[in-house]
Amino acid sequence: MDLASKIRHEAGRCVSCGLCLPHCPTYRQMRTENESPRGRIALMRAIAGGDLPVTARLESHLSLCLTCRSCENVCPANVRYGQLIDTARALIETRRPRPRVQGLLRRLLMDQLLARPRNLRLLARVLRFYQVSGLQRVARVTHLPSLLRLEQWEAQLPPLSRQVPWQQHYPAQAPRRGRVGLLTGCISGIVDHDTLTATIRVLTTIGFDVHVPSRQVCCGALHQHGGEPKKAAALMRRNIEAFGAAELDAIVSTASGCAATLAEYGVYLPDDAGARVFSAKAREVSDFLTGTDWPTTVHCAPLPIRVAVHDPCTLTNVLHANDEPYRLLQRIPALELRPLPENNLCCGAAGVYFLTHSQMAQDLRAPKLASLAQWAPDAVVTTNIGCALHLAQGIRTINPDIKIVHPVILIAKQLQVAGGS
Repeated sequence: MDLASKIRHEAGRCVSCGLCLPHCPTYRQMRTENESPRGRIALMRAIAGGDLPVTARLESHLSLCLTCRSCENVCPANVRYGQLIDTARALIETRRPRPRVQGLLRRLLMDQLLARPRNLRLLARVLRFYQVSGLQRVARVTHLPSLLRLEQWEAQLPPLSRQVPWQQHYPAQAPRRGRVGLLTGCISGIVDHDTLTATIRVLTTIGFDVHVPSRQVCCGALHQHGGEPKKAAALMRRNIEAFGAAELDAIVSTASGCAATLAEYGVYLPDDAGARVFSAKAREVSDFLTGTDWPTTVHCAPLPIRVAVHDPCTLTNVLHANDEPYRLLQRIPALELRPLPENNLCCGAAGVYFLTHSQMAQDLRAPKLASLAQWAPDAVVTTNIGCALHLAQGIRTINPDIKIVHPVILIAKQLQVAGGS
């Protein structure tokens, strides 16, 4: 079935009831039909049927969608909106070529960096040198990022750790209970090294061997949601091959956005039996850790701090596992947990959305920052790296003392083993 036919088939399931409207972040902000799921489905149907040409204005309505998939949870007709918007963006890519410079930059970022781990690690080393050498301070004083129109991108850059090569195998430190694979991811692999290290420590402490395939690549989410399904499929197949060489009980990811994509490999590659097996093993790390019995010798030391919990859209609307970070953190005595208000609405991160649609992303983040400014917790936890980067930039402007971390980092810091530490 071609792209247009796929759109017409799925869009035909929509009954235009409008129940999705109050759950759509962009509709709540703009109150216009074209910025709602129902309105976008009508536009996608018109594009597929040839009733509307693909113009910059029409494309902007679809690109403004966060793909948070809140609409899917309330749709009485079970429209698979996530698949629909991905297909529409792929169709647009075939009908409206990007300007030459924009296309070149996109290929550089998506194909030469995110899809190539070696190039990404090299970039990480360059960026860390930029930070630790004092060049970043000089650049900001002279407003160089602003002059180069890179201010928004540069502001999102967290302090980077030294890039230490991962071992392919980390043995269990307790009686062996199983073997899991760990997806290091593209962005997580360079900006969230601490979370990955903490995950390995927790998993090995409770009795799991951790396998980190050296041939793994980006999960494919950014290409899939960016209208390039063939490139996404190639990355997915490489991961299936990389992780398939080992007999694994589960394949875990510390980023819920990546975990959501891994869990849908079978959807994106419907004719690949290996993809269905892979998806059945994919787990977000909090979900895996709460679904596993821990040795009686392992517990967590008390931590009397206040923590706000952010629920990423991918964890809530795709994986349906938004309770798991709370359950995991309840292992830490004295920890005060509180959900971040309006957790049902997207924070605005949405992959690279917070970079490409920065104003809307900031508008969606603003109520969450206001709540944090009022309560002033000691930390905010989230299970998605994109959300963490986006929230962290805003938090620095209201209260730099509030730390933002992955739940597994708090678990690893408080982890204790009877007879050890």
